[in-house]
Amino acid sequence: MPAIYLLIIFFIRLSGKRSTSQMNNFDWIVTVALGSITASTILLKDIILAEGALSIALLLVLQYGLTFLARKSPLVARAVKAPPTLLFDRGRFLDDGMATERISRKEVLAAVRKAGFTDLDQVDWIALENDASFSVIAHSDSRTNRNAIREIGGVPAERRH
Repeated sequence: MPAIYLLIIFFIRLSGKRSTSQMNNFDWIVTVALGSITASTILLKDIILAEGALSIALLLVLQYGLTFLARKSPLVARAVKAPPTLLFDRGRFLDDGMATERISRKEVLAAVRKAGFTDLDQVDWIALENDASFSVIAHSDSRTNRNAIREIGGVPAERRH
């Protein structure tokens, strides 16, 4: 058991911070698979350490390769990563996006409080990111560059500029 634990630490260090960062759906699946492989290697007598280690290494290599491809190809990125979803747009909740993501108004309001705001008038946009975290974008009276929200589905074109 200590050997598989040390191998996981070694492989995670090799594969980089992404393996243990806030997770999108793809990263979560890889993490669950790693846990399953580790448990099987520890608990099942017919799986030897080398097989478990090879399985873990292969899974992390595949994750590395797919994330590398996702950085290079928008098509691959769209296939493996969910886009952010806009939940609130300058004074109104976007019920379609909230229903799709199964997010309640109470959860959106909790994100607003967590971001340090006390009133929705202080907020322009709230998005659910692909790692399931909330981004709360503060209200600004100036017409600033809004590059960060261009990637979010559901932002009307006239509000992106």
